[in-house]
Amino acid sequence: MELLYALESIRTPFLDKLMGLVTNLGGEAVFIVAAIVVFWCLSKNCGYYMMTVGFAGTIINQFLKLWFRIPRPWVKDPNFTIVESARAEATGYSFPSGHTQNAFAVFGSPARFFKNTVLRIVFIFLIALTAFSRMYVGVHTPLDVGVSLIVGTILVFVIYPFFRDMDKSPKKVYIIFGIFIVLAAAFVAFVELYDFPADIDAENYASGLKNAYMILFCAIGLMLTFFIDTKYVHFHTQAVWWAQIIKVVVGLAILLALKSVLKAPLLALFGGHSVAHGVRYFIVILFAGIVWPMTFKFFAKLGKK
Repeated sequence: MELLYALESIRTPFLDKLMGLVTNLGGEAVFIVAAIVVFWCLSKNCGYYMMTVGFAGTIINQFLKLWFRIPRPWVKDPNFTIVESARAEATGYSFPSGHTQNAFAVFGSPARFFKNTVLRIVFIFLIALTAFSRMYVGVHTPLDVGVSLIVGTILVFVIYPFFRDMDKSPKKVYIIFGIFIVLAAAFVAFVELYDFPADIDAENYASGLKNAYMILFCAIGLMLTFFIDTKYVHFHTQAVWWAQIIKVVVGLAILLALKSVLKAPLLALFGGHSVAHGVRYFIVILFAGIVWPMTFKFFAKLGKK
C-alpha cells in the first residue's frame, strides 16, 4: 500500500482526468473496437491473434479473481481513497488487473505481430501507462498489476506462433482454438460446480459466471468463423481509406446495436441464466467474422475506376 499512498499524495485534478482516460485503454470497448478494426481492415491473422489473447487472458483473470478473492485496496484499507471516476468499473475482486491484461490484447498482440520498431515502442509504452494508471486511480495494487503484466507477456509470446503463419498452417489454428474451447469449458465447470465460500462477493461471482459462458461461446464462434471463412467466404481486408472508414463505422454500429438488442430477449429465453450472455456474444462473433465480411467485396470496389 506504500506505493498507492505515494501516488495518492501526488494526485491533481488534471492527472486524475488524464489517468481516468488512460485507464480506459484496457476496457472492453477499446478491445472490441481495436480487434474489429484490425480484423476488418489490416490483418485477419492479427485480429484472430488479438481476440485469442484477450479471451484467454479473461479466463485466467477471472479464475484468479474467484480463486484468491482479494478485495480492492480501499476495502482492505478504509483510509485509502481512490479517484472516484474509476469506481464504477472497479467492481468485484482486485487480483489480478483485468484492464492491464486487456491492454496486452489491444497493444501487445499487434506489437508482436507487426514487425515495426516504432509501433512496438509506442504500444509497450501504452501497456505500461495503462498498468500505471490502474495504480494511480487506486483500484489495483502493484501485485495485481505485476501478475497481469507477467500473464499478458506469456500469452502474447505463447499464442503468437499459432497465428504467425496461419495461412500456411491452418491446423495450428484449430489446435489453439481447440485448447481454448477446452479451457473455457473447464472454467464454466469450475464456476458452476465449485463449492465457493458463503461470503464470496456476489457481484464478482455473477461476473465470473457471465464471462465464463461468454468466453466459451466466443471460442466456439471463433473456430466456426475461421472454418467458414477459410472454406467459403475468403474475405480480404483491402479497400481505399475512406471505404475502410465507412466499413468500420457502419459495421460497428450494426454490431453494437445487435449486441444491445439481443440482450433482453435472450435473457428472457434462457430464464436469466448466464448462458444467454454467451449466446449473445456467439451471434456477435458470427456477425463480425462471417456476415459483415461478406460485404467487403463491395467496399473493395469503391474508389476504383
